Amino acid sequence: MKKIVILGSTGSIGTQTLEVVNAYPEDFCAVALAAGKNVTLMEEQIRANKPKYAVMYDEKAAGDLKQRVSDLPVKVLSGMDGLITIATLEEADVVLTAVVGMIGIRPTIAAIEAGKDIALANKETLVCAGHIIMPLVRSKQVSLLPVDSEHSAIFQSLQGNPKKRMKRILLTASGGPFRGYKKEQLTAVTPEDALKHPNWTMGRKITIDSATMVNKGLEVMEAGWLFDAKPSQITVVVHPQSVIHSMVEYEDGAVIGQLGTPDMKLPIQYALTYPDRFPMEGNKLDLFALSSLTFEEPDPEVFTGLKLAYEAFLAGGSVPTVYNAANEKAVALFLDRKIGFTDIPGLIETAMKAHKRIESPDVDQILAAEQECYEIIEEWMGRRS
Repeated sequence: MKKIVILGSTGSIGTQTLEVVNAYPEDFCAVALAAGKNVTLMEEQIRANKPKYAVMYDEKAAGDLKQRVSDLPVKVLSGMDGLITIATLEEADVVLTAVVGMIGIRPTIAAIEAGKDIALANKETLVCAGHIIMPLVRSKQVSLLPVDSEHSAIFQSLQGNPKKRMKRILLTASGGPFRGYKKEQLTAVTPEDALKHPNWTMGRKITIDSATMVNKGLEVMEAGWLFDAKPSQITVVVHPQSVIHSMVEYEDGAVIGQLGTPDMKLPIQYALTYPDRFPMEGNKLDLFALSSLTFEEPDPEVFTGLKLAYEAFLAGGSVPTVYNAANEKAVALFLDRKIGFTDIPGLIETAMKAHKRIESPDVDQILAAEQECYEIIEEWMGRRS
């Protein structure tokens, strides 16, 4: 039986991971769960799954949870120390990292150092610290299995083929709710408009990232680290139907892709069962019901967040951290209606230009760059008001 630690259990990926775990009680069990502030859902998850440990990143929330589950033999922890404790549990086999933001970096590093396999759904870990994570994965000889649907599709498309024969990655994107918009049309976009994704049901932050195509920019950088690919080897393809989750083109011209319905349970389950495949209930892809599959080039002059991602990827060092941190701050401001939709990539560019690049930042320098980025944006907001 594989014993799973889930960092981010109350989010979209975390809740679906528990559904996968519960579908195969003889094969998986959740030994530890972690979340941010959602005490109510965490209590439900503890009572349903009976983990040995539960972590609330927020200390006040941890205190509340401890009282609520005092009748159960679960140990409640808090903060970064709590995340690291459960990420390195001796009995854990796989740590699934689905927390949002750079708080995922330290526990992921700790888990790898402890010899745990990683199921990765936290983009920031590789975007900001890929130069630390990937050498560590190789030295500790652990598996790092992608949970994002696109990266899982690439991983699956590489099976049985020599990676050195890969010509390029074709990273698909739905195009989000504003596919086909002109730049001037985006100025009037509201948070409600941006949260209406045509194909996927996701958290608020990642849904906005999909609307700006910043999410695809982060995925470009993540794919670079996961599959040892240069920016020039990763092509973003807008595929509105979200049926082909991504493809790999080989040197001989063959293009191999993974198809399926837009459902995150498949890549989650594959990461947990690899190299095996387990049966799965739910909707299956019906090729006869598909009217067509279409493909478009993204417009980098409209969705400038994607263009900036390639610039950050090429620059390397601490610049991807600034790209990511500026986006996190800008998305929060947009959701609070303090800036407009087109200000999001504008703030990313402002922060990137103001930052003094560090060649190979350690974790402390990565987190310092994040904080510096927040200060740059706060200063910009102060001038604006």
